[in-house]
Amino acid sequence: MSSSTQKNSGASWRYVLATLVLAAVAGWLAERFYLPLPWMIGPLFAVAAVRMADIELRPLPGGRQSGQWAIGAALGLYFSPEVVAQLSLHAALVVAAAVGSLVLGVLCALIMRRLGGVDTPTAFFAALPGGASEMANLADRYGGAVDRIAAAHAIRVMMVVSLLPFALTFGGVHGSDLYVPIAQAVDARHFPQLVVASLLGVAAFKLLRIANAWVLGPLLGVAVATLAGVPLSALPVWVVNGGQLLIGCALGCRFSRAFFLAAPRFMAVAGLTAVMSIVFAGAFAALLALASGVPLPTLILATAPGGVSEMCITAKVLQLGVPLVTVCHVLRVVVLTVGAQWSFGAFRRMVET
Repeated sequence: MSSSTQKNSGASWRYVLATLVLAAVAGWLAERFYLPLPWMIGPLFAVAAVRMADIELRPLPGGRQSGQWAIGAALGLYFSPEVVAQLSLHAALVVAAAVGSLVLGVLCALIMRRLGGVDTPTAFFAALPGGASEMANLADRYGGAVDRIAAAHAIRVMMVVSLLPFALTFGGVHGSDLYVPIAQAVDARHFPQLVVASLLGVAAFKLLRIANAWVLGPLLGVAVATLAGVPLSALPVWVVNGGQLLIGCALGCRFSRAFFLAAPRFMAVAGLTAVMSIVFAGAFAALLALASGVPLPTLILATAPGGVSEMCITAKVLQLGVPLVTVCHVLRVVVLTVGAQWSFGAFRRMVET
């Protein structure tokens, strides 16, 4: 390795270390002030604020995936046979929530196309509340602006993660979840089985080339082991908190001053549609609550246009119907990834004819 390469590598790791230290301090302070999701929201805001000052920070390589693994594995422990039987009673609700997210995305795409000054593919895939990488990859096939699409998704996820936990927490919503994870104690004897089950899930998702492998793979692997009666350990609290911290770092590092100055009109409209999507999803959740009898706070998280890992860990921390929220978001990802391709054609014909 040349001296210049070693120097660049050393500088990169200094930026990573600075990011982690800043995130840890921010998470600790957020916890001291009793903020919701302190180990995700604290690092997210602190890192984003420093990046907006054009100070170089970098996330830990593979950090987001590690954080997603921790959250996915922790969520998988909730899926006992009794929980799965209970979820089957809400099958229609889960499907409605997933399909509703597609309709919500189309409505926001209409607004973004009219106000954002972008072409049809960019507006459509930027507004659809699916995974940023999946939507960007699909948009690339149709000539969409991948950089703007990724930016719009970063803004949407940040706003959802920032607003919903605060709204629910300060609204006095907490502790209504009757579900508890099967394994509640850390057990060194059974911890390797948890790790193996989770990594088998990741391997299966990678082999099948399914999106969100690092959160959905561990979730499925641990859930299957739990359903099969395999004795597992709980994850230590510091591992789950560390997972939130790493995700917060990864999200915060996406922002910079140039990020917003590159296309201010589009960024403003992306923020507007993000807020509108939260409002629309909340109204839809209220309708589903009236029809199903499921508590409204649980359905607000189940229909929220945020990322899978971010919304599911919010449900876990606030104890709001973790299995139902998780299943709704997993199916949402499937519906949006598959449905985006055929619905884009219909959307383009509708707006360009």
